[in-house]
Amino acid sequence: MLQGFKDFITRGNVMDLAVGVIIGAAFGKIVDALVNSVLMPAIARVFGTPSFDDFLAFGDIKFGVLLTAIVNFLLIALAVYFALVLPMNKLAERKAAKEGITEEEAVDPQLELLTQIRDELKANRGA
Repeated sequence: MLQGFKDFITRGNVMDLAVGVIIGAAFGKIVDALVNSVLMPAIARVFGTPSFDDFLAFGDIKFGVLLTAIVNFLLIALAVYFALVLPMNKLAERKAAKEGITEEEAVDPQLELLTQIRDELKANRGA
């Protein structure tokens, strides 16, 4: 029983996921600071208000709160894309270019295995 748990914990994808969650939580604070201290104040200068919470408010129905949440989400997505995704893609491209791997050559091993299985099944049906 303990050996099964040890195998589960030491699997590579479990560790990768754990590291990703920890780094994501830490990076979330950076993204929040960027959105709340840089981007939203810049938007506030343009629109004259730091949030859209009071925009289209009818009593207890406040569409502006939803609008603020949508703007925050888009700003966070924008910050994550330019701060994480784009640089990581560029690093992967540089690494692939350095190793001489082109996109055609870079085949997913799982896809290759599934293709082999499909071909074997077709061959067995024909025989």
